Amino acid sequence: MNRIDQLFKQKHHNVLNVYCTAGYPHLNSLHEVLASLQAHGADIVEIGIPYSDPIADGPVIQQSNMVALENGMSIPVLFEQLENIRNDIHLPIILMGYMNPVLQFGMEKFCAAAEKSGVDGIILPDLPMYEFETEYQPFFEKHRLRFIFLVTPETSETRTREIDGLSSGFLYAVSSSSTTGKNKAIEDQVAYFKKLQDMKLKNPVLVGFGIKDRLTFNSAAEYTNGAIIGSAYIKALGDTTGIDLSTKEFLNGILA
Repeated sequence: MNRIDQLFKQKHHNVLNVYCTAGYPHLNSLHEVLASLQAHGADIVEIGIPYSDPIADGPVIQQSNMVALENGMSIPVLFEQLENIRNDIHLPIILMGYMNPVLQFGMEKFCAAAEKSGVDGIILPDLPMYEFETEYQPFFEKHRLRFIFLVTPETSETRTREIDGLSSGFLYAVSSSSTTGKNKAIEDQVAYFKKLQDMKLKNPVLVGFGIKDRLTFNSAAEYTNGAIIGSAYIKALGDTTGIDLSTKEFLNGILA
């Protein structure tokens, strides 16, 4: 069974998905970051593939992308680093990236390499539903990869159900129509979270954008299956205390 499916079969509430940027803070940090997230309470890890124009991401993640690219991170390097990751990392792993570098690498080649590396799911925010359904869906299915779409508060109920029907693994509910890391009040989105809950969608729902601490995590997770933290963790990784201690302190602040 896919690790994402297995996780949600075992855990229905307070699922914590943590985003990190491949190649940040250092080119070879990924294994230590994943090991620390696993050791200190994350349920899913979402690895960002650095890109020079990450349209959905705010300044913190954009900056981590720039650092990672300057460090020499690329899709081939990422797959090299993931080659033996399943020897000791057992959490579900999702790759999050943008179409341009993935298409340059080759979509089917990307899916095949992801499966070989033990990746469980993919997020490509700028892949339109129509193109996914008519061109690329067979590649993800062939290589047993869950494909996660995003919905926003402005997405209609009809459209949300269509997206839910195409998604697998879980549905990524963007908390507001903004970039990652924006300080919008999660509490103001309760009606949106309740609406998603009442729709009884096929997929579990995780909330992302603006989740930064225990309060925002709990607010989002009250009506959904959990939440995704990105910018706040990237900030924590910039701390000079070291990856493992920074990760431990950060996750304790969310989960303790």
